[in-house]
Amino acid sequence: MKNRGMTIAALVLIALLGLLYWSNRHKRDESSLASTTPAEAAPKILTLNEADITKIELKKKSGDQITITKDSAGAWKITMPQSLPVDQSVVSGMLSTLSSLNSDRLVEEKATNLSRYGLSDAAVMIVIADKNNSTHKLLIGDDTPTANGAYANVEGDPRVFTIASFTKNSVDKTLDDLRDKRLITYEPDKITRVELSLKGAQLEFGRDKDQWQIVKPKPMRADATKVDDLVRKLTDAKMEVAAKTDTGKDKTKPEDNKDKTKPEDAFATGSLVTIARVTSDAGTQQLEVRKAKDDYYAKSSVTQGVHKVSADLGQALDKKWEDFLDKKLFAFGFNDPAKIEVHDGAKSYFLTKGGDDWWDGGGKKLDRTGSQALVDQLRDLQATDFAESGFGASVIDVTVTSSDGKRMERVLISKGDKNPLAKREGEATLYVLESGAIDNLQKLLSELKPDAGGK
Repeated sequence: MKNRGMTIAALVLIALLGLLYWSNRHKRDESSLASTTPAEAAPKILTLNEADITKIELKKKSGDQITITKDSAGAWKITMPQSLPVDQSVVSGMLSTLSSLNSDRLVEEKATNLSRYGLSDAAVMIVIADKNNSTHKLLIGDDTPTANGAYANVEGDPRVFTIASFTKNSVDKTLDDLRDKRLITYEPDKITRVELSLKGAQLEFGRDKDQWQIVKPKPMRADATKVDDLVRKLTDAKMEVAAKTDTGKDKTKPEDNKDKTKPEDAFATGSLVTIARVTSDAGTQQLEVRKAKDDYYAKSSVTQGVHKVSADLGQALDKKWEDFLDKKLFAFGFNDPAKIEVHDGAKSYFLTKGGDDWWDGGGKKLDRTGSQALVDQLRDLQATDFAESGFGASVIDVTVTSSDGKRMERVLISKGDKNPLAKREGEATLYVLESGAIDNLQKLLSELKPDAGGK
């Protein structure tokens, strides 16, 4: 019985040793392609002068071919399979990688069987040409067994290398990767006019230096923050493209696309959100946006076709013209004014700023807390809505001088039928204020008092 147990144990040990041997042998076979040289041997694959590169051709095993060419002015453009503007930042990254292409490691010093690495019929061939008509052909083959890189070789060089996956991804680009996907190509700070066809109104903004103004439907103050945000969203607008797998195919399953509406059809049947026109010194570009169900689609004057765009862009344009009005009554912002003059019926108040203190019309220093509370209240006065009529006799007349005396703003406030109404001198717009706006101002004015220690 004892001998039988020892025999079974011996057989189990032999089986385990055999399994261990097979496992180690299998791992060596799998890793034999990974490297035949020390890990630290990672020479450069290409060293080129980036400024000299004039053309790059990508030839895919799938049959796709893309050519990008630099013109005499130094700008890059897609010339094959069709003429298209490029995303300059993507091309810049591609050039930077190719001109100083690093390997992860040297696999073979003198490879005799490139098919072993998928390089005899490479997944990607990248042909780099320079201004001297010299060319370099970079071949990218199979992924490494660990799937964190790929094999690479330069035609005419017997060496085979591995490159990191991120290096491969930075140079192996699709047409969608390379094309300029912007729907408006002007820089935000170069845009001087924006025109919007909104619900029931034509809205136009004009920029004088850094200040936006509403020009149409009538001259009014614009909320600069909202207009800047609108311009940013317009210039950030990009066509949405389908995510691609490593093989270049659409990741979505056929059944996912079965009932999907084509962008052209959705655009044709969708409701108009807006037609936006932006103007710079270079000309005018147009973007028409329509909504179909919960999605937004756009047609741009700078590129062909209809493209799905982000809901963020659609919602930014799906506004009423009143949404862009400056609701603040005074424009002195975070800087305290230099002078404040208020007439409340028969009572008048004159405040002048001197250093950190406020002084009344008689030259007496005022209590700082009360004075600052009045300034803050004037700064915060803003419309809850806008009205076309209803302004009666003014109850309070406020004049504020700021910006070192360069800006003078006068605001008249009346009681109105329901809520107080205010209007700025020289403007037709009526601002609807909160119900207690007049009472709050009168209370703060009545509480102004001389500083306890002042003269």
